[in-house]
Amino acid sequence: MKFTVYSDPGHAWVKVPRALLKTLGIESDISSYSYMRADFAYLEEDCDLHRFHEAYKNHYGHAPEFLESPTNRKSRIRNYASYQSTQG
Repeated sequence: MKFTVYSDPGHAWVKVPRALLKTLGIESDISSYSYMRADFAYLEEDCDLHRFHEAYKNHYGHAPEFLESPTNRKSRIRNYASYQSTQG
């Protein structure tokens, strides 16, 4: 599975299905610095992306693959809702 990394001049996020975060057991570990829209989480590059990367490797036995999608403008991801776990 390949994941898209969206970046603007100030930050980057990887788009991940929220169901996958649950499968990896990290759904409640994602910070509010990440974003969400519909069924996807956009994990911020500093901590949450690393957490995802490690959990993915541990679960599947190999690192996830990433595709880069940079822009020189402010990303619309910054306007999405802050991430919130659906776990109670």
